[in-house]
This record gives sequence, structure tokens and C-alpha cells, in this order.
Amino acid sequence: MIKRLFDFSFSAIALLLLSPVFLITMLAVWLQDYQNPFYIPLRMGRGMKPFKMYKFRSMVMNADKSGVTSTSGSDTRVTVVGRTIRRFKLDELSQLINVFLGDMSLVGPRPQVISHIKECYTKEENHLLDVRPGITDISSIVFSDEGDILKDSIDADRDYNRLIRPWKSRLGLIYVHNNTMSLDLKLIYLTVVAIINKPAALRSINKILLDLSVEPMIIEVCERINPLFPYPPPGTESLS
Repeated sequence: MIKRLFDFSFSAIALLLLSPVFLITMLAVWLQDYQNPFYIPLRMGRGMKPFKMYKFRSMVMNADKSGVTSTSGSDTRVTVVGRTIRRFKLDELSQLINVFLGDMSLVGPRPQVISHIKECYTKEENHLLDVRPGITDISSIVFSDEGDILKDSIDADRDYNRLIRPWKSRLGLIYVHNNTMSLDLKLIYLTVVAIINKPAALRSINKILLDLSVEPMIIEVCERINPLFPYPPPGTESLS
């Protein structure tokens, strides 16, 4: 109840303060091709309940019909305006609308494509849907450079499932099992810090994980010093 009240109050104030930025962004997206400035896909919410997620459109129209759900930094579907939107995370800030409506929370596992959950998620990963999806979480900070990780990928979806998903899911489950208002406030703060100084944010994330007695391998991955390597998602020993 306290979390929802905080989400509602924070999102209402943020939407009011950011309204000039949102209006400029909407106009810029519309002027590039005179199409809807919003991309409103269906995502899976808490309790396996789908919802419409509001994002400023950073790709060409109908980009989702290509069948590729992961986006690399070199993806040609991303527009010129879209690259600015992604650089400053404006496509994620627009999800404050969903937080205000109650579909999402400020902090929680990132919302996923419905087909991806139905086709790929393990039984353990389904517990990520025990809470509302969020705008940010631990993995959003650790893997804020996801597009760069997949930049030279020939098969972005495959590499995402083998290199990033195993750790994002584990970090999401850590949040599900340990979420508190105190942790939420820390992650909101560190999300801002990561934009300015990601190494400092990662050091703080690792301290949080140490305090939660997280297994050493996950902490090592979250340091982001060594290259990512293929690993099975939680709940299975098979690579996707």
C-alpha cells in the first residue's frame, strides 16, 4: 500500500514537471515521419495480466513486425530522433504514465514481451511476475549498456537470451525476494547516479548485493569488468 502510494505520488509530480520535455519529444518524433509519437506495445504485468506500455517511439513504424525483440546499438530500425530518446532514457521516462495508472511501479523487474515469457521463461522466472514490473531495477543499472553489448550481434535475440537474460532474471528474482521501500529508494537514486557515473553506481550495487548475501558469481558479473559469457537462465541447466 505504501509502495503504491509512493509510486502514484512520485509519478504524478514527475509527469507534471516533465510535461514540457514530453511535449517537445512528442513533437520531435511526430515531425520526423508524421506518425504516432508513441509506441504502445502489450507487455506482461503482475500475475500474468497483460497491459499496454507507453513509450516514446524510437524506431520506424511497425519495427516490431520484424520479429526481433532485442535491440542492438547498431539497429537500423532506430531513428535519428530515437537515438536521442534512448540516450537520455526518455522512452523509459514515458512509462511514468503506466506507473500513474498502476500497471507498473517505479522499481521492479523490467516488463517483457508476452511471447518471450510464454515461450522462453522457466518456472522460476515466472516469479518475476509476482510483483509489478518497473521502470528501473538492479539489472537496469548493471545492463544500461545493453544496446552496446549486442551491437555487433548477428542474432540479437539469441545473444540476449544467452548473455544478458540469465543475469537480468537472477537480479530480478533477488529484487522480488528482497524488495523494500528502502531498497527502492536506493535503486531510484543509483539509476540517476548511473547516468553520470556508472562505475560508482556499480560499486554501490555490489555493496547492496553483498549485504543480501548474493552468490559471488552474480556479484562478479555485476562488476562488469570481465566479458559476459553464455549461461543458463535460472531454473534450468540448458542454454537458450
